[in-house]
Amino acid sequence: MNTAQAAKILKALSHPNRLEIYLAITKGEKRDFEAGCECCVSDIMAKLNIGAPTVSHHLKELVNAGLIETERQGKYLVARPNLKILEEVMQIFPIKLS
Repeated sequence: MNTAQAAKILKALSHPNRLEIYLAITKGEKRDFEAGCECCVSDIMAKLNIGAPTVSHHLKELVNAGLIETERQGKYLVARPNLKILEEVMQIFPIKLS
């Protein structure tokens, strides 16, 4: 990952609501979706008390940064983290535990 890509990802995560949405997606809302680490966007809206247009904007930014993927499942929009990008981001900030 080059520095321009890393900056785009970090910029996408710099907004507090967007970071909360991303964290909710990476956690997969496991109480509702045990398999596959995915999250229904309507659950995020209810949990964070954010309106649909705002969530839609934040999801678009996360998708454009490559952090998440979304897909329609019936009338629901389901989001899942892009694990490859997550691993690359984690390599940018190596943490050594002594």
